[in-house]
Amino acid sequence: MEGEIINRVANSKLKTIDLEDYYPEGTRSEIDISQWLMEGIVLVESRFRESLKNTDFTIYKDHYVAVNCSTDAIIPQWAWMLLQTELSGIAQKVVLGSPEDLETAVYRPIINALDLSVYENVPVIIKGCSNKPVPLAAYMMITDQLQGIARSIMYGEACSAVPVYKKKR
Repeated sequence: MEGEIINRVANSKLKTIDLEDYYPEGTRSEIDISQWLMEGIVLVESRFRESLKNTDFTIYKDHYVAVNCSTDAIIPQWAWMLLQTELSGIAQKVVLGSPEDLETAVYRPIINALDLSVYENVPVIIKGCSNKPVPLAAYMMITDQLQGIARSIMYGEACSAVPVYKKKR
């Protein structure tokens, strides 16, 4: 047929990975330990322990929680450990760091568990522009996992993909 439009992308072996598809649903929360410090900078053990004891941590039930300190206070390691004991068995996951660090920690086991054999020797596009907070580190992790498996790795959309990796022949 003359003038027929052929969708070469649909007919190609090109496969797309959208990391947003692997985003685990659940509430994300952040706990700033400075709320329990005297004047936001000094940790007094007895006061800290009492504050933790009087805090209802059940509000974090099944949450993904990032714990950090927004001030320049020096927090002893045991303080973070005490906070972890309060959240254990309540929160889905607890990470020391920023919300981005939390998302990275959530994505790591998901990406490590992916069966990437379907991408063997085929060109792969890792879709960009997600609506959910897919961390930059997840893109690096999936690229690392796909190298040596996929024929090529691109980023973006089929109409405007940026080449990232090409397997040596």
